[in-house]
Amino acid sequence: MQQHFYVLTRKRGLLWAARIAAVLLSAAAAAANALECRITLQTDDALRFVPSHISVPAACKDFTVTLTHKGHLPPLAMSHNWVLTKKSDLDGVARTGMLAGADAHHVDQKDKRVIAHTKLIGTGETTNVTFAVAQLKAGEQYVFLCTFAGHSPIMRGTLSLQ
Repeated sequence: MQQHFYVLTRKRGLLWAARIAAVLLSAAAAAANALECRITLQTDDALRFVPSHISVPAACKDFTVTLTHKGHLPPLAMSHNWVLTKKSDLDGVARTGMLAGADAHHVDQKDKRVIAHTKLIGTGETTNVTFAVAQLKAGEQYVFLCTFAGHSPIMRGTLSLQ
């Protein structure tokens, strides 16, 4: 009888330990997934994105890019946005964005080559955009850029689907 009680107690203990481990693993996976499905980029007066490469996990449903401007120049001279497109569409998106003007955040709102974009921000401001990862295709080359007048030739980065 005592041996039966021991086996029963041990089985219950193992069952509870397995349940606790499953909950902890699930919580850890959810936290890791939430962290991987977003990134914060910084910009400044040096015409750069930091970091300049983004890896998007294919397992993410949506991906969020937060853009923060750490510069010091006035917005009229040094505003930034973040625009995502295919590498093959880079020059066309840069050109139409610049022509769209500041009221349109230097993004042609009808340009289907633009996958995602933020609004223009100035010093001390932050903005973000969330887009569906399903819009991205494995093996395709993606770039992001700032389409504020004159910034696109220098202010660029790459994005890959992992």
